[in-house]
Amino acid sequence: MLPTKATTPEVLLVEDNPINQVVALEFLALMGVQTRLANNGLEALSACGLAAPDLVLMDIQMPGMDGLECTRRLRELQAAGTLAPFPILALTAHALDSDVQASMEAGMDEHLTKPLDFKSLRNHLGRWVKLPE
Repeated sequence: MLPTKATTPEVLLVEDNPINQVVALEFLALMGVQTRLANNGLEALSACGLAAPDLVLMDIQMPGMDGLECTRRLRELQAAGTLAPFPILALTAHALDSDVQASMEAGMDEHLTKPLDFKSLRNHLGRWVKLPE
C-alpha cells in the first residue's frame, strides 16, 4: 500500500554495522528519500515512538535487541493502535529459507539480503512507498 501523502517518504534504517550504514544511507539519499538511523532495536523502538516512518529497513542481527524482537514489539504497538502502521523490510546477510520464515513470522513484510544492490533495493522500496522520480 502506497502512502497518500505528497511529502518525500521517510525511511528508518536500523543497522549496527558502520560500513553497511554508509552504503544504505548513500543508496537512500540517491533515491531521494529522507532517512533516520537507528543503531539497534532499542533505538528503533524509540525512533518509531517519536515519529512513525513510512518504512523501516531492519537488520536482523544487532546487539541489545535484534531485528526480529524489535519487529515483534513494533507490530504489537501497531496492533494496539498506539503506533501507525508501516512496512518493515528485513535487511540481512542471512538468506536461508529458515531466515526468511523467521522474518515473516516476526511480522516483516519482505526479506532482503545483503550485500545491497541499488536497483534491487529501489525496486523493493517502490513496492511500499512512492519514491521521488
